[in-house]
Amino acid sequence: MSKIYLFVFILLFAWIVPATPNTPAVEVRAVWLTTNYGLDWPHNRNSVSAQKKELIDILDNLKKHNFNTILFQVRGRGEVLYKSNIEPMSSLIVSDRQGNPLFDPLEFIVDEAHKRGLSCHAWVVTYPLGGDMHVKGLGTRSVTKKNPTIVKKFKNEWFLDPGVPATDDYLLSIVKEIVEKYDVDGVHFDYIRYPDNRGLFPDNDTYKKYGKGKDKSEWRRDNITRFVNKVYDLVKEQKPWVQVSSSPLGRYRALGNNGHGWTAFETVYQDAGKWMKMGKHDALYPMMYYKEHLFYPFVDDWMLNSNDRILVPGLAPYQMVELGWSQKDILNQIDYTRNKEVQGQSYFRAENVLSNTKGILDSLNVYYKKPAKLPAMKWLNDKAPSEPSDLRAEISDLNIFQLSWLKPDNSDRVTYNVYRSDSSNFCTNDGDLLLATGLRDTIFEYIPEEREKAYYYYVTTSDSYNNESVICFPAFFFHSDDIIK
Repeated sequence: MSKIYLFVFILLFAWIVPATPNTPAVEVRAVWLTTNYGLDWPHNRNSVSAQKKELIDILDNLKKHNFNTILFQVRGRGEVLYKSNIEPMSSLIVSDRQGNPLFDPLEFIVDEAHKRGLSCHAWVVTYPLGGDMHVKGLGTRSVTKKNPTIVKKFKNEWFLDPGVPATDDYLLSIVKEIVEKYDVDGVHFDYIRYPDNRGLFPDNDTYKKYGKGKDKSEWRRDNITRFVNKVYDLVKEQKPWVQVSSSPLGRYRALGNNGHGWTAFETVYQDAGKWMKMGKHDALYPMMYYKEHLFYPFVDDWMLNSNDRILVPGLAPYQMVELGWSQKDILNQIDYTRNKEVQGQSYFRAENVLSNTKGILDSLNVYYKKPAKLPAMKWLNDKAPSEPSDLRAEISDLNIFQLSWLKPDNSDRVTYNVYRSDSSNFCTNDGDLLLATGLRDTIFEYIPEEREKAYYYYVTTSDSYNNESVICFPAFFFHSDDIIK
């Protein structure tokens, strides 16, 4: 074997590494829950109870398989899935005869997600507004009618114009409404970019008015960055713990001769690495829907530009349908991100995972065999909360094992993590010891499979920034069939 071929073989082997033996204790496990066209939800268009049941089934499935984050699409193209004073409710949501929505999907999913220990982020489609027929269907509440000075038509589609400063104000009003009204854990921006890779967006008039002599490509990047700055500051003024993130294109920039033609920085004017380095993003979920040489080196590049903030590569189980990928293509990418200690994985989209496409969910049950905590946002707040107290273990009247504890003093918007160990030599970094994360109640119940065995149980507190307390004083319990009557 020549030295060149040997080098290539070693390089490829380095990309595909075995999974770490232990389950990570901290890992984002997210799905994009797509409401556009009802792809993931809602499938039923006629019944409120059916729409709610569909959402509950999705959440129960995600909880069962140890996911911890939902990116819920609350704004599509100029319409929303919450009760808004700015934009119309999506026509997918059941309404009365006067067109009034019969429930608030965002309020419902946030509440139901939190009951299950899941984090829920409001996913906002940023600039696209849809085609003529769609816009016409929105009537006078469409921004194209209300504020035509901030929109442009391009290739038979309407878009907000990023170059007009008033566009920022319009989008900021939407984000403010979401963050003020709902207990979301994050705001997540999609399509936060120009729509074309050839620079043909019809903004010459805007550039002439606002460009101030800048190179046009630089000016366009600055327009997106200007909005990112404003929206980050707005969210932090309202609720500083709400995570701000986005999903840029999967390749930040071309790397030598690799990756040209469709990159965030060069072709759609997303300088997402700069957003992280400026401290105006808490997390990135780049859409890394490629394989091999178009995936692995670009993960490394995002890591170089992440500023030690949260990086969650977006993986593409949908490509197993559209491009015939194998399950192994996805699993190799999980292995790589874990080996590199990237903070997690996100999947496009929910139904491609939960429908067990090519057995992917079966394999994820091995990778996600235990729950995982969310990464702490220490750049926002690094003070650990107080631990719970008075942990008690007992068998309930229904023969279910129950842990209960007291909420720590001066605690607000906290969650709890439950650990089980057969030793008092305990470490919160061992994910194999986790039983539950994200709990909002001070009671945890489960039915242990093992009998005639003793365990130490521990509980910790996590605050809204995902900082974790020290462990509480443990409860020791011997599980025996003699106790269960």
